[in-house]
Amino acid sequence: MFLPLYFPSKAALKLVIIGGGYSGLSALITIREYRPDAEIVLVDRQPYHLKITHLHESFRRPLTDFKVPFSALEKRFNFRHVMADLTFDDSTLKKWQYDRVIPVGQEVVGFDYLLVATGAGFKKLEKSRQVIDLDDFIERPAPEILEEHLAAANSSMPWITAVGGGATGIQYLFEIAHFARERRIPCRLRLVSSEQGVLTQFDPKLGRYAEARMADLGIEYVPGHFFRGQEADHVVLESAETGDLSELDSHLTLLFIGKSVGLRLHANFFGQVVADGEVLDRIFTAGDCSYYRSLGSNAMTAQSAVRKGKLAARNILRHSGLVKLLEPYLHRDLGYLISLGPQDSVGWLVSERNVVAGFPAAVVKELVEAQYDLLLAGIDTYIL
Repeated sequence: MFLPLYFPSKAALKLVIIGGGYSGLSALITIREYRPDAEIVLVDRQPYHLKITHLHESFRRPLTDFKVPFSALEKRFNFRHVMADLTFDDSTLKKWQYDRVIPVGQEVVGFDYLLVATGAGFKKLEKSRQVIDLDDFIERPAPEILEEHLAAANSSMPWITAVGGGATGIQYLFEIAHFARERRIPCRLRLVSSEQGVLTQFDPKLGRYAEARMADLGIEYVPGHFFRGQEADHVVLESAETGDLSELDSHLTLLFIGKSVGLRLHANFFGQVVADGEVLDRIFTAGDCSYYRSLGSNAMTAQSAVRKGKLAARNILRHSGLVKLLEPYLHRDLGYLISLGPQDSVGWLVSERNVVAGFPAAVVKELVEAQYDLLLAGIDTYIL
């Protein structure tokens, strides 16, 4: 495939990528497409790439479907994976820019370019035995977790409370509702949100549709309350308006309280890190850990992560070539779809006011996610 404004030099290219999520792998695959001879080292603390946007589907598909071993990807794309967890700040990055080496575990790895794509974690609270979060669903199959907790519940009709009215909480809630109905598991479901509506970051029509579908499934909704803890078989809530505490029956509580970025790196129009006002021309960043000072989308979504990763890779290639004319980041998200179970979704396409829902939206969501699966297989269908 032709890459505009890229005239490769004959010099070898050494690249280190920190983070094997959506942006890190998108960049790696793009580099490999244009520089089969590049020496690429991927640093990630896990032995696998996690397709986190699919994880709620583990109620109906094996958990292994969403964990792609780096050992398999190493063979497919010819890179070396080093399992390590690196910590750094702006001063560290400036030192790495100057030294062109990075300490990884017991070795020191040299590079021509470094891409930081560490992503974002999620907010965590102290958990009791009857409280679970995404960590649990990453480690163990979702049906196993749910059935184990419900079997231990001291009730013939146990309550399950999901905390968080964002996309993750909504998607898990609907998956559990359909799973329980299909398996004829007796339980009652509830959603608790600190906001007065669900999916409040989007057009209100999305939230209204999701709430209507919740009502259809008999899911209780408690808006305007914060989670304050779990005591025995009760969840403790605090009213956002009055500060009053209350308790509701809850034999299992699921926490989905949003993303958390430990260090968000600022970058210029081209994805190069800006530290203390200085552009680090050999260090790029992409994904949820990055904030580009440009007209493009900085949303913490898989779509933006992939686009930033691919743009950073193209600009690394151009900077390493004979003509260092870089491409600005201008990508705008083309839509966002939230799953409401196996055959239903709600979201927007092209324009945030263009709301779509139902089975057609679910089909579009599957098609969009299949595009990334093709990329992991080595087939790039993304348009520049």
